[in-house]
Amino acid sequence: MDDLDALRAALAASPDNEPLLMLFAKACMENWELDEAREAYERVCRLNPQSEVAQLGLVGVLHALGDLSLAVVRIEEFLSTRPQHGQGHLLHARILADDQDRGGAISAYERAIKLDRNLMDAKLAESLRIPVSGRESEPPQRMATTSQGPIRDDDGFGDQEWSEFSGGAGPELPAFAQAERPDINFAKVGGMEALKEEIRMKVLHPMNNPDLFKAYGKKIGGGVLMYGPPGCGKTMLARATAGEIEANFLCLGLHDILDMYIGNSEKNLHAVFEYARANAPCVLFFDEVDALAADRKDLRQSAGRSLINQLLAEMDGGTANNDGILILGATNAPWHIDPAFRRPGRFDRTLFVPPPDEPARATILEIMAEEKPTDVLDFRKLANKTAQFSGADLKAVFDIATESVLTQAMKTGKVIPLGTKDLLKAAKLHRATTKAWFESARNYALYANQGGLYDEVLSYLGIKK
Repeated sequence: MDDLDALRAALAASPDNEPLLMLFAKACMENWELDEAREAYERVCRLNPQSEVAQLGLVGVLHALGDLSLAVVRIEEFLSTRPQHGQGHLLHARILADDQDRGGAISAYERAIKLDRNLMDAKLAESLRIPVSGRESEPPQRMATTSQGPIRDDDGFGDQEWSEFSGGAGPELPAFAQAERPDINFAKVGGMEALKEEIRMKVLHPMNNPDLFKAYGKKIGGGVLMYGPPGCGKTMLARATAGEIEANFLCLGLHDILDMYIGNSEKNLHAVFEYARANAPCVLFFDEVDALAADRKDLRQSAGRSLINQLLAEMDGGTANNDGILILGATNAPWHIDPAFRRPGRFDRTLFVPPPDEPARATILEIMAEEKPTDVLDFRKLANKTAQFSGADLKAVFDIATESVLTQAMKTGKVIPLGTKDLLKAAKLHRATTKAWFESARNYALYANQGGLYDEVLSYLGIKK
């Protein structure tokens, strides 16, 4: 039973439990079950007409459903008794913007940030052609009045021009994302040599030999989809790739991109790609990409489908140049990804990332042992006893062994080095977590292996088809 089903069952037993209703409404919004969210918020409003959170939640649902007229009526009724509610004015601005009332939206937005400067919304300001400071670079002919009353020409934020706030550095990085320059490289990643070479061919070699690659019509960047059991180093390899070429690195998941307001998720995704284009070379890493690139035939909600279409369009680079952008996707469930993403020009390389083999495990263990108090360790013996262990499993072995040695060290008050016996004992206490994944992957590889996509899985398992 998932979380929503559990909450439904709890509400069946206690239908007028206000905190439970609010929790259920929030969960419905997160899962885009808008009709149920609306019913829950309406019930709270009946039980507690003074609940501001429920009233704003209901307006948000109406906005998401596209019922803009009713949403405007509700939010203006709310603000008539709470004129100093900044969050309410911000929501009003968003609704008016979607209702094509730019003048009213500007007025509501300015009221919101005057009440609370922390409510500044760069995406909304951009759509209204207002800088994040609250002043337009090219002031429009403002309407004399709106639903919120007259709009002042003097917005109270001084005479700064837009260039002073943008810094002239091109597209800004959305607030939900963080760019970094990883301090690890391929040398810190054990094994996966074939995958490393594939990435070198897409980014590192073209950067070092631009004329040669240009002669063959090859561009810097592209897309690589990595799949395999969890804990096998897909995320670490993505970071190491950025570190290897000293590039900007953006790690993104569905929760970063998704927004409850219709159209904002697509804007978020576009903003990330625009930033990457302006700051190439750049590595965009989509973790658990199957959540963002799900097969469209499995989706009932049009909002999810439009986000997938946006990602496809951004990867194509039809309206912008993606040269210098490496798009890496990682997934444990490639069978849930829309086939359109595997078309050449998008994720044109789909690579299986298996658990590290014995030499790779020895290398990983050696890297993990660095800067730890150890005896002379027999890495070959340890690697031999950890078949099918992922990188995460090997880390767990070190953690278990360390806890055991720390217990002794605390009793004696002295540092006790980790030995081969400690690690072998820990390996016996931990089971490889990759086995469960291979049980599922085996069925897909045998019975849903169109075009031989999962032949590497069968080869790893020693199965001939």
